[in-house]
Amino acid sequence: MKKNFEFIAALAFLGVVGIAAIAGLPGNILNLLIFMMIIALTAQGWNVLGGYGGLSSFGHAAFFGTGAYTTTILQTSFGINAWVGLVCGVILGAAVGALIGFLSFRAGLKGSYFALITLAFAEVLRILANSWDFTGGAAGMMVSINNGFAYLQFSDRRWFLLILIGFVAGGLLLTRWLERSAFGAYLIALRENDQAAQALGVDIFKIKIQAITLSAAITALAGCLYVQNFLFIDANVAYGSWISIEALFAAIVGGAGTMLGPLIGSVLLLGLGEITKSFSGGIAGVDLVVFGIILILCVAFAPNGIRGFVADLWYRRKSRGKAM
Repeated sequence: MKKNFEFIAALAFLGVVGIAAIAGLPGNILNLLIFMMIIALTAQGWNVLGGYGGLSSFGHAAFFGTGAYTTTILQTSFGINAWVGLVCGVILGAAVGALIGFLSFRAGLKGSYFALITLAFAEVLRILANSWDFTGGAAGMMVSINNGFAYLQFSDRRWFLLILIGFVAGGLLLTRWLERSAFGAYLIALRENDQAAQALGVDIFKIKIQAITLSAAITALAGCLYVQNFLFIDANVAYGSWISIEALFAAIVGGAGTMLGPLIGSVLLLGLGEITKSFSGGIAGVDLVVFGIILILCVAFAPNGIRGFVADLWYRRKSRGKAM
């Protein structure tokens, strides 16, 4: 019942955002909501691996950047349709995830070792993308402006926000399936105690590979959509540590391993960051200070994230009401 309520509440929130967008929003608010949805989708990808599987990654930029560069190169160098480029970006991003997972899990890496190796892979890809000519080198790459559904570009940016909302809603559906499926149960068992799960017959190597592949595919999708929104990509944006941090922060602050966590975290962090910028006069880095403070407060007072903190308060209130 609780999971159904969370799912309905999340869809209702996305519906309200969509209706507000259609009704008309100021350009800056619309841009903020678009970026929120991109980060929410990235955090949903991280949440599959880090939240449900307990395999924290510091290098999801490797998947985000692969998706972004793939769709950009296919469109600019080969004239391929944006939607086809998006599909190819997701597939290649998933393949990179499977490769990193195979090399890491075959070596038995987990915990901080796995987190650091993912960061290393992302950094290697950043250096390569910054050096190769076909990725635009240090100058980066620009996608030509061609408004139309086939190009996944719109003169009215409300349509792009609605598409993003649809993808985030798809991420919620995927998470809902994950929480009810055998694969999800195996993934949670792996997070709680991988040795016990293996003793019970769970093929933990296979489950880990599947988890990182799925996680990478979702994150690569976010990278593809990022490019279609900003129409520019370079190595520091695509493979920069900023996106790994955003995804990790959003999921952990909102509630890692929960359906609502990534969405709550992305809305809270980016919303507060934008408010802080407006009151600070646009001082660079102030939003990062706010992110750090929020993370410290969550670790100290809400280790299960905002979603877990609110749920605990709700259950305590209900328990007191029954006691009275």
